[in-house]
Amino acid sequence: MKYNKIVVFVVLCYLAGSFANAQDAASIMDTARNRIKKETLSSRSRMVITAKDGSTSERLIDQYSKDGPNGARIIIVFQKPANVAGTRFLTMDNKTGGSDRWIFLPSLGKVRRIAASESGGSFMGTDFSYDDISLSDREANLDTHTMLREETLNGAACYVIQSIPKDTSYQYSKIITWIDKNKSFIYKSELYDKRGTLVKVMEMSGFKDIQGRQTPSQIKISTVNTGTYTTIYIEITKYDDPIPESVFTTAYLETGRSK
Repeated sequence: MKYNKIVVFVVLCYLAGSFANAQDAASIMDTARNRIKKETLSSRSRMVITAKDGSTSERLIDQYSKDGPNGARIIIVFQKPANVAGTRFLTMDNKTGGSDRWIFLPSLGKVRRIAASESGGSFMGTDFSYDDISLSDREANLDTHTMLREETLNGAACYVIQSIPKDTSYQYSKIITWIDKNKSFIYKSELYDKRGTLVKVMEMSGFKDIQGRQTPSQIKISTVNTGTYTTIYIEITKYDDPIPESVFTTAYLETGRSK
């Protein structure tokens, strides 16, 4: 009986340690993703798409985001070049934990809803998928988090955390993230497909103080098997500027005008 009690005690200690690990990892991830406190975010960026042969193409985009009753809402407006100007994209978190997405393409002249089955598709010919656009705003409770290890990246001590989506229909089977232990910066995320193969790497760098918030000025996502990558250079960032509610509607997508 004494032996059995020892075994039970060891098992309970192991389970308690695993639970604490999961709780700590989830808390660290939640803090990192919600590190910047804001009412709204407005930005202008250059998006540079680099092909396998090294050739590049550029796009100028404006982005607006604001929290809503169910989570993040993001709208992206393409300004240049002429062949994509006027394209507008809207993503909104919904009550189920997923996202609803719509896009307006001037060539079609109408708003089209993005089906859930398209969430892994390329966003406007870039290395970003539709899911990737809102990855940094993804709610921590949508995944199960595990602390893998601690190591140095970018000269900083980092937590390395594995996140497994609870929704098995999500395009990635797991995400491994490097988070600065002291500043809660997310430096890198590795994205794995359903077969457990590394398919993309997302990196954030060039952190700057903007209105008292340490903000990345560069976001790069690389596609492993093609050798292509897309880099977003954020040139203007403004926090807490008023954004009308009407901007986050399909009517705005179609007209480009807020009421």
